[in-house]
Amino acid sequence: MSDARYIKSFASRPDWVRWWIVVIYAGAMAWVESAVVFYLRTMIDRIEPYQPDPLPVIGGFALVELTREFATMVMLFAVGFLAGRTWRARIGYAAVAFGVWDIFYYVFLKMICGWPHSLLDWDVLFLLPMPWWGPVLAPVLISLLLIFWGTLASQFERIHSPALSNLRVWILNFTGVALALYVFMADSIAASRHGLDAIRTVLPDKFNWPLFCVALALMSAPAAQMFRQFLTRTRIKPEIEAPAGGFGCTRNLQN
Repeated sequence: MSDARYIKSFASRPDWVRWWIVVIYAGAMAWVESAVVFYLRTMIDRIEPYQPDPLPVIGGFALVELTREFATMVMLFAVGFLAGRTWRARIGYAAVAFGVWDIFYYVFLKMICGWPHSLLDWDVLFLLPMPWWGPVLAPVLISLLLIFWGTLASQFERIHSPALSNLRVWILNFTGVALALYVFMADSIAASRHGLDAIRTVLPDKFNWPLFCVALALMSAPAAQMFRQFLTRTRIKPEIEAPAGGFGCTRNLQN
């Protein structure tokens, strides 16, 4: 193998050290997030968020909580930016960080206070731009998808696809994101016509699982495309790396 080819092969290897550092960082952030939420919910007597008056506004908590959520997103994307060498890898690492953080947030809350009791317990998932409601299982499924896509994006060499193909999968993805956001905020959107107090006190009575599953399938389009490319590259790699002068090498040069 020539020096240039060796360097290219070495540079394309997965960087699992960076991946694990991002995972450890996200896990530590998840503990901090769980502790903060535990303190806050204890002070307002809302360990279980699904109860009457789920979002009481006490003192300056509302503005502080909104700012804290925004700051959390900044921190998760910052670690992705620092870990990756390219924009694709940076976004991938940020996706891994978000997914790990979200899943272990619930794991640590369960350890700290015993909630959630099951993956179907309702939770207030986010507050920007208005409260998102959903069973714990819904964000966990999205987080698993983010970890899967982020790992492929950050650890494996990209195979160039036709621009039209990439455009299609990302249109599907953004459509799925929009549908998922609607599912999470549908009750808050319906209550918004009655003012802020109605939004703050809304309690959903059912979750639109069929529409959410459609949204999740659409959101998985980029990950599915990337995984197919990874499998294709894995199959052709032995031929590419055949010894010089071998039939595999000759066939690939001819192609």
